[in-house]
Amino acid sequence: MTQDDILQNPEKYDLSIESVGQGTLRSPMSGVPFVSDSDRVALTTDTKKLQDFFNKGIEVPSLETAGPRETIFHDPAWTRAGIVTCGGLCPGLNNVIKSLVTVLWFDYGVRNIFGIPYGYRGLNPSYGYPPIMLNPDVVDAIQDDGGTILGSSRGNQEPSVMVDTLMRLNINVLFCIGGDGTLRGAHAIAQEVKKRKQPISVIGIPKTIDNDLNLIDRTFGFETAVLSATNVITSAHNEANGAFNGLGLVKLMGRDSGFIAAYAALATTVVNFCLVPEVPFTLEGENGLFKALENRYDCGKTHAVLAVAEGAGQHLFDGQEERRDASGNILKKDIGEFLTLKIKEHFEKVGKEINIKYFDPSYTVRSIPAKGTDAIFCYQLAENAVHAAMAGKTDMVVGSMNGTFSHVPIEYAVSERRKIDPNGALWHAVLGATRQQDYFTGKRRKK
Repeated sequence: MTQDDILQNPEKYDLSIESVGQGTLRSPMSGVPFVSDSDRVALTTDTKKLQDFFNKGIEVPSLETAGPRETIFHDPAWTRAGIVTCGGLCPGLNNVIKSLVTVLWFDYGVRNIFGIPYGYRGLNPSYGYPPIMLNPDVVDAIQDDGGTILGSSRGNQEPSVMVDTLMRLNINVLFCIGGDGTLRGAHAIAQEVKKRKQPISVIGIPKTIDNDLNLIDRTFGFETAVLSATNVITSAHNEANGAFNGLGLVKLMGRDSGFIAAYAALATTVVNFCLVPEVPFTLEGENGLFKALENRYDCGKTHAVLAVAEGAGQHLFDGQEERRDASGNILKKDIGEFLTLKIKEHFEKVGKEINIKYFDPSYTVRSIPAKGTDAIFCYQLAENAVHAAMAGKTDMVVGSMNGTFSHVPIEYAVSERRKIDPNGALWHAVLGATRQQDYFTGKRRKK
C-alpha cells in the first residue's frame, strides 16, 4: 500500500487515528495554537489531483494534523510515561529522549517518566533490566552524545508479556522510538492493550536512517547521516585522486532504499557512479559496470568515485544462503567487498591498472549525534508525540507530510517501504550530477 494507491482508491483506506478515550481534561498548556482532530494534511499538493477529487465530489485523502489539543485524556498528575529505543543506532536518539522528557515535564507537568533499557527486552522481566527514572537533570546534556542512553536491541518479545509489564508499572503512555520493526512491535502492543481494554496510549516516533517509512516524508537521523556520508565521500575522492586510475568505493547504509547514497551523491557532486537497490545493474557486458568504469578511464579521467547502497546488487548473490537478524530483516550480502574484489579481478583480467580504496563508514554514520536542523526535527517529532499521547491517541506514529507534522496509523506506516522512483526527479538529478549513464551507454569513452 503506497501513497499512490491511497490517492487512486481512497475509499479502500481508513486513515483515522485510534484513541483510548475521549479527552475531557483541559490542557495545562497555554499561549499555544491548539489543533483540532478535524484539521487535516492532504496526501498530495498536486493541484490537478486535488481538482479531480473536488470535481468528483470525493474527499481528498488526508492525515490527522499533529499538535496540542485543547482537551486531553491523560491526567498529567497520574500519568506514568515509558520511553523505549529499539533497533540499530541512529543520529538523534538521545535528542528525542531528552525532548520527550522536556515536553512531558515542563509542558504537561508529568513527573513519572521511565526509560526502558535495551529495547523491548526491557519490557520482558525475564531479562531483569530495571527501568531508569528520567527527569530534566538526567537528560540535561545527552544530546551531545551519539547512540542512546537507554540502550537498544533487536528482536521481538511477546506482546502479552510486555503489556503485563506496562500494567505492573502502571505505565499509561508508551513512546516507541524505532523503524519498521519497532513500529510493528508497537502496533502489536497497542492491539494487545486494546484487547484488554486498557487506557494505554502507544505512540511511535519514526527512527530509520534509510528514510524509508511509508506516508512519512522524513525521519530523524537521515540528514545527519547524509552529512556524515559526504565527509567520507570527500575522503574517497581525495584518495582516488592520489593514485593513477584510482577508485574510491564507498558503501553506505540503505537496505532496500538508496536515499542516503542518492542524497550524498547530490550533496558532494564528486560521485561518478551511484548504485541503489531500486535500480538494477549488471557487471559484465557493454552496458555493465566494468565497461562503464573502463569508459571513464579511457576517456582521459584518472580517477572515479563510486557510492553504493548496502542493498544494491543483491541479485548478484543469487543462490547463496539467506540470513536474517533478530528482528527478521534479511541480512544483505556485502556488496562493497564484493565489488572491490570483482572490479579488481576484472581489471587484472583485461590488463589495465586500477587502485581501489574501499570505505565502509556504516557504524560511524549511524552512531554520531544529530546535527543542525536534524536536531531541531528530533525535538519537533518528540513534542508532537507527547501532544498525541496526552490527548489519548494510540497505535500511531508521528510523521511529516508535505512539510506538516501529522498522525499516521502504524499499520500503514510499515505496510511498505518508501523507495526512490527510478523515473522520478530525485533519481534524474542523481543521473545528472554523476553523468553515469554516459559511461554505462558508452557515450563517453575512448574515441
